[in-house]
Amino acid sequence: MDDALFEEVASPEEAIDRLSALYEGAALALSEAVQRFVRGGAPPSAQERASFRYPALRVHHAAEIAPPRTQRAYAKLQEPGSYTTTLTHPRQFRGYLLEQLRPLVSEYGVRLEVGLSDQEIPYPYVLERGDELSHGVVTAADLAQHFPTPALAEVGDEVADGLWDVDAGPRPLALFDAVRIDYSLRRLVHYTGTDWRAVQPWILLTNYHRYVDQFVQWGLDELAREGSPYTRIVLPNGVFVGREDARGENAQSVEALMTRATWHRYQMPAYHLVREDGQGVTLVNIGVGPSNAKTITDHLAVLRPHCWLMVGHCGGLRATQTIGDYVLAHAYLRQDHILDALVPPEIPIPALAEVQIALQQAAAKVTGEDGEFLKRRLRTGTVVTNDDRNWELRWSQERRRFNLSRAIAIDMESGTIAAQGYRLRVPYGTLLCVSDKPLHGEIKLPGAASAFYQRAVGEHLMIGLSALDILRGQKTALHSRKLRSFDEPPFR
Repeated sequence: MDDALFEEVASPEEAIDRLSALYEGAALALSEAVQRFVRGGAPPSAQERASFRYPALRVHHAAEIAPPRTQRAYAKLQEPGSYTTTLTHPRQFRGYLLEQLRPLVSEYGVRLEVGLSDQEIPYPYVLERGDELSHGVVTAADLAQHFPTPALAEVGDEVADGLWDVDAGPRPLALFDAVRIDYSLRRLVHYTGTDWRAVQPWILLTNYHRYVDQFVQWGLDELAREGSPYTRIVLPNGVFVGREDARGENAQSVEALMTRATWHRYQMPAYHLVREDGQGVTLVNIGVGPSNAKTITDHLAVLRPHCWLMVGHCGGLRATQTIGDYVLAHAYLRQDHILDALVPPEIPIPALAEVQIALQQAAAKVTGEDGEFLKRRLRTGTVVTNDDRNWELRWSQERRRFNLSRAIAIDMESGTIAAQGYRLRVPYGTLLCVSDKPLHGEIKLPGAASAFYQRAVGEHLMIGLSALDILRGQKTALHSRKLRSFDEPPFR
């Protein structure tokens, strides 16, 4: 980076204002140059292309300033020196950036510098509508000759995975740089069918569509309720419902909304219930399997959510369990294999006390049971996450490992989601509902499954939503130091 292109700013607010102006100027110039070229105009000059770059933020921490003592897990500097990162969409990330920068300035006395980086903005990331290239006969190969294109060699999780070069200049300020974030923002739109800006910081992940129907119905009821903090619900395909659309003669049914949303076009459709304070809830139907679980959490993580919880179905492994019982995971036997190279199975994935307590309190509140009565329905233990749905066919080989782990339930996503939360520093938790007991002759049959789903899904979803309500009041404590490495970037 050219030091001459950087300037010192006086405050976090000024830094974000300047970063926003730099990014929006570069994105606009790039977008206009692409559209001009597509319509038969001249390609960008070398000088013009030099402006198609992400802004960067530098933080300088002087050695003579003693670090403060704080229990906070983020906005902390490990040692004196310079830290830097590139940024995209600073205006949309303003709240998050202020949350990180204000303590660094007030407690560490850091200096802030802002300027243009050497990292070019790939042209697809500034085409918001997706039809900007339909006005001419220019090919992708033509565009690649004159404009920055996505280069996968420049997109990676080296910082999050602890693989960055300690001796290669300034230390990283954040887990993800601009080009990595932009890559995921576009994948979120592709997979979920909704604008990434609609994703809320409190996330529920499920593996059954029936939870979606319940979530949308609950969202409509909330919008119709006087005094509700929620303002609208956003569905796939750009469908949204506001307060007035959910009340009186304007009220819409879940069935009508689902028809308009065309959710089936998307691999992992998402539904967002938005609050006035920006602390709403997103539900993503991730489908079945560890591959989907890793894919969606890879991309959600760049938005730095406060928490994601898995609320899905599982197979119960103990004779004392009953279909409809709950399983609160406090450990995972990870047989998903998809993260073995990044987070080897021997690395423990700790349960987060704040999340565990919130889920148990929420279960007591929603079911109306506590003490021994709650323990009859809510069991805490190890969940096996397997990448083979037909694991039952290998029971003679699996039996000893399940016994050694003291497993009480099995699914295909929870261990992956927890490991991703650990790896990408997003608080996580799992509350599953027993839908069958394959080791004890209680398998899923069409009629029994329908009756079970009808009875259990609504209560289970409400426990997840209630747990998020509890956690919403303790954000600072929720971002646990358990998730931080000893050479952690300052930003959470």
